[in-house]
Parts: sequence; structure tokens; C-alpha cells
Amino acid sequence: MKTVLLASVALLLAACTISGPRVSVKPIEIKPLEIEIGDGHSGSFCPPGQAKKGNCR
Repeated sequence: MKTVLLASVALLLAACTISGPRVSVKPIEIKPLEIEIGDGHSGSFCPPGQAKKGNCR
């Protein structure tokens, strides 16, 4: 009797499946480094006297 009970419990436990949470990993996007050198002006500044000499565009 114990053997039948143990066998039936073993079959019931074997039929159960446990699944954990799904985990997905996304690759990290690496953006290239951008370096900008300047004072932030558009370049329209011309020192006094230089425009008449043709040094400024």
C-alpha cells in the first residue's frame, strides 16, 4: 500500500512543472563621443578694422 501511495505521489510531482520569470537582455547602445571646439558663436564676429582688410568672411 505504501508503495502505491509513494508511486502515485511521485507521478503527481513529476507532472508538475515550475517555470520562473522570463528574463531578456537588451544590448547596450554605445554612441560615439562628439567633441565640439569653439565658443558657441556662429563665426559672424569680426574684430574692429579686420572687415575692411578683407580678413573676415
